[in-house]
Amino acid sequence: DEEMVTLSGDFVTKVFEGPYRDASEWLDDMREVVRENGGLPGKVYFFYTTCPKCAKHYGKNFVVGVAEI
Repeated sequence: DEEMVTLSGDFVTKVFEGPYRDASEWLDDMREVVRENGGLPGKVYFFYTTCPKCAKHYGKNFVVGVAEI
C-alpha cells in the first residue's frame, strides 16, 4: 500500500541517471554532498522520476536523491 509522507527539516537533492545496481554509489555521493554542505549524513531517500515503461520510451532512468542534513 502507498503512503503519502511529508518531509520536514533541511535536505539536499541530487539527480542521478542509471540502473539500480548503481544505488550504493549514489548513496556515497549523497553522503558526500551532505558533508560538503556542512552537515552530518542522516537519512537518504531515492525515487525514480518515471515508471519503467516511460524510462524505456525516453531512454533515461532518472533518480532523485534526497538527503537529510
